[in-house]
Amino acid sequence: MANYTIQPRKTAKGDTRYRCLVRASDGRSESKTFGKHQIAKEWGILRCTAIENEAITEQHKTSTIFELLNLFYEDHDLWSNTGRTKRYVIQMLMDCDIAQVRTDQLKASDIIQHCKNRREAGAGPATIYHDVAYLRSVMKKAKAVWDIEANWQVFEEAVPVLIDMKLVGKSQKRTRRPTTDELNKLRKGLRQRMGNAHGGAIPFVDILDFSILTCMRIGEVCRITWRDLDEKNKTVIVRDRKDPRKKDGNHMVVPLLGDSFKIIKRQPKSDDRIFPYNEKSVTAGFQRVRNALGITDLHYHDLRREGASRLFEAGYSIEEVAQVTGHRNLNILWQVYTQLYPHKLHDKFKAV
Repeated sequence: MANYTIQPRKTAKGDTRYRCLVRASDGRSESKTFGKHQIAKEWGILRCTAIENEAITEQHKTSTIFELLNLFYEDHDLWSNTGRTKRYVIQMLMDCDIAQVRTDQLKASDIIQHCKNRREAGAGPATIYHDVAYLRSVMKKAKAVWDIEANWQVFEEAVPVLIDMKLVGKSQKRTRRPTTDELNKLRKGLRQRMGNAHGGAIPFVDILDFSILTCMRIGEVCRITWRDLDEKNKTVIVRDRKDPRKKDGNHMVVPLLGDSFKIIKRQPKSDDRIFPYNEKSVTAGFQRVRNALGITDLHYHDLRREGASRLFEAGYSIEEVAQVTGHRNLNILWQVYTQLYPHKLHDKFKAV
């Protein structure tokens, strides 16, 4: 709150001047002298209004969504612990029209319009859902981290409508597995790449086969160390395995099945890591060979599904396969990482 008082004063020449003194509730004060009482009064009213508006602004600090996303980007503690997909989405959102909306004024209609714009640009429902989920996540942190008022509750109103309009949705279940012919072609192409200057010292074929046999992500393959290898039990500790609830400290002992132990043993001990290579360089080499061979719609991560599916086809239980893949949620393992070949059931029946 603020108030003002006007004090008349006589000058040396005998003229009357009017000093307006404005006091704020926080102890601040300011004054100004005028030749007319009415002008002093108007100034006092204006300054009281301005001070009260400033107090309201401080109490309810807001920003544009762009400014909020930029604060998130510049906060090391938050940004360094953010996944690659979320980083990409946040940076993309900063260039969208919705970024100009103020955080406390975001409406369901703004979110719906953003999703329509993204659909027109070619984004699918699962991709658009990431926009909504990650923007909501940042806005929920606004008050606690930066003392910024953000209307994140509006997402509760918008999401059901977005689902009804089919603007957002879950990603389609991926079922791609490489065929035997494709794997043979990939091994041949990768050997050729290893023999030229572009391939360098990366043992692409060993890493490809190791990825399938262990069901490890390529980041995990390139992170395992010699000190975590147990030669007696043929196991290796995979540290900080990806998990929706907890990654740091999520270490698992993984069995080295099939020839995966032999693959490790023939690697040179030139580094603390068994496969001391940049995971991006490995996947880039894989992608170039894959593209040159004309193999379509095959991702490096599909090798993880191939490995899990092979274990199921070999008769391993879902709990045993989870010990290899690292899944805590067995439903996710079965639904996402398993694509069994029906004709393989004949081989299993013969074995029985």
